[in-house]
Amino acid sequence: MAATNSRSCLQYLIHLAHDHLDFRLPVIFYKLFQTFLMCSYTYLILYANTPVSICSVALAECVCMFLSLYFSRSAFELWGHGQTHSELRTSLLNYPMENMTPFMRKDSTYRINVYTFNKTLEFADRIKRIDALDYLPFEGTVSLKSPQHVFCLLEDYGTDPNNIPEHPDYIYFGRWIADGQRELIRSHSVKNRHFIGNTSMEAGLSFIMTNHAKVKENDLVFDPFVGTGSLLVACSQFGAYVCGTDIDYNTIHGKGRSSRKNQKWRGVDENIRANLRQYGTEKMYLDVMVSDASKPVWRRTAVFDAIITDPPYGIRESTRRTGSNKDMTKPCDESHVPVSQEYHLSDIFSDLLNFSAHHLVMGGRLVYWLPVYRPEYCEEMVPLHPCLRLISNCEQTLSSHTSRRLITMEKVKEPEELDSLAHLSDPRFSPYQGHNAFREKYFSGLNKKCAKEDNKSNVNGE
Repeated sequence: MAATNSRSCLQYLIHLAHDHLDFRLPVIFYKLFQTFLMCSYTYLILYANTPVSICSVALAECVCMFLSLYFSRSAFELWGHGQTHSELRTSLLNYPMENMTPFMRKDSTYRINVYTFNKTLEFADRIKRIDALDYLPFEGTVSLKSPQHVFCLLEDYGTDPNNIPEHPDYIYFGRWIADGQRELIRSHSVKNRHFIGNTSMEAGLSFIMTNHAKVKENDLVFDPFVGTGSLLVACSQFGAYVCGTDIDYNTIHGKGRSSRKNQKWRGVDENIRANLRQYGTEKMYLDVMVSDASKPVWRRTAVFDAIITDPPYGIRESTRRTGSNKDMTKPCDESHVPVSQEYHLSDIFSDLLNFSAHHLVMGGRLVYWLPVYRPEYCEEMVPLHPCLRLISNCEQTLSSHTSRRLITMEKVKEPEELDSLAHLSDPRFSPYQGHNAFREKYFSGLNKKCAKEDNKSNVNGE
């Protein structure tokens, strides 16, 4: 792959975090489409099992669009690459000198960083790598603390931690452009969050869902199973206005028992608004309220740019909705607490898709988690709707027998009267009743695993 011979269209190296690999492809393809709209010429080479991708665009601003993705570490202007240091040298010497010299003048300062993937180099070995680049015409002064220009040498040693090669599989060198959003994972860690619950979504997955939903500044985002608001926190970080509902009164109002160790009850200011205040995005908080997702209180108006949610699976949080099989004859006063009954998973997803079809704007996205029993999984288990197009279906393994799939759908048409009868003419739109047994299958597999471990320990004990 030869380097581009013009500053009008350069190659860039995007350094990616090597986690949640299945989730990054759909988002990268969307960002690639955005850059294609901005630039008349663009392409991207994405390597599935390496921590880098290479793109060629006319504007550096297009590359920075990729840095809004949670798994993007950094972006570099790619000057050279090869399978060996000898090939890297040849590639660098063939790179246009006029593209190098603006960053190597005598009056400039610089630093060279050495990054390795799947291998740790000793400090002395890093210095050797830097000294071996003496064929490059650096004329400036080295500054480790505050350089004007930063360069990167990245060595890729494959993905097998049990079989690390002596020499790298591939080597890259380039000029640092900008860092990505990985710092958000540390700063938004649930461990340091003001208000959490038993099922608070971890920061990394929250930002993944935000990326899949294409959340951007001034969007309106809704979470119908808001819980402690982890997804609202992530969306507000990208400038979206956020709101949500939940059937749990105590969670919405920050009351009841605490989920923290050594703390029995929640504090006075433990609530979702306080979480957004903690990260400086309280102005993006609209409100949350107690509401039953099976009985939406919204007018049938398309107002939401994205609906992002993690419905309860019946494992750590119960699946409940208001209602009773008994006839209610007595009028209820204001202090009445509604009776609840089981809310089947098949109904949860059916209601969620119907709600999204009516309340998403055209082109708006629904992103949610679908729990599945892995031995029985097939694509027919994914709920469908005539108004929503399936964009991506990514798996996160939870155990040997269970996983959850991140489903991303996009609204492609407004709902019509006949859509409510679509399940009669096309079985694909019928609720999949097998979801309702997920709790039983989850604990059945867990019990089998525990029994197998007990038998194994008994045998070893004998």
